[in-house]
Amino acid sequence: MTPWDVADWRRRVHELYREVRRAADPAQGHALWVEGREELLRSHPASPVVAAPEAAPGGGFGQAVSLVAPYDPAFRFVVPVDTEVEAVRREVATGTDGVVGLERCGRVELPGLGGLDVWWVGGYGGGLFLPLRDATSGATSYGGGRYVLDTVKGADLGGDPDALVVDLNFAYQPSCAYDPAWACPLPSAGNTLGAGVPVGEQYVDLGRVPSV
Repeated sequence: MTPWDVADWRRRVHELYREVRRAADPAQGHALWVEGREELLRSHPASPVVAAPEAAPGGGFGQAVSLVAPYDPAFRFVVPVDTEVEAVRREVATGTDGVVGLERCGRVELPGLGGLDVWWVGGYGGGLFLPLRDATSGATSYGGGRYVLDTVKGADLGGDPDALVVDLNFAYQPSCAYDPAWACPLPSAGNTLGAGVPVGEQYVDLGRVPSV
């Protein structure tokens, strides 16, 4: 994997989410996202998936790399961001970006589920970050939690502080779910829900696929 591979990966992710935001309805955008993410994870040289397609019998993985639950509009929210929150800072060591500073810049309340902190990723450029851990974590979804928004990497569903799009159908597992060599910022207490979020990306055990 080269810096050019990573640059191309990020460009493609930005383009994919741009198509999601342009879709006629959220379910259509979700279908585009599921297809696009599967293709990137399966074939792109910067994919965090360790196994190569040719490693599986007969070519190809022989299984989905990204298993995503059917779209459920009940888990899509357009909510205001409470920006009058106490300032909190986290410093998280990551596998490729060194120590990343996270500053809490707001909080959203999701009816029927609870509240989640919204973070600003410090450093060059910056971006919004909304991770999630819920009652499915460690059961049907990745135990470390999932990401809903990570705008610096392209995961941006749109909206503004008055009406932020928080669609949990787009929750996806971070790179460390596929390869323990990655270290990813994971949800803290303010991003943990007691309820289950059965939509979004589910955990796929790729251990059955030989690595190269």
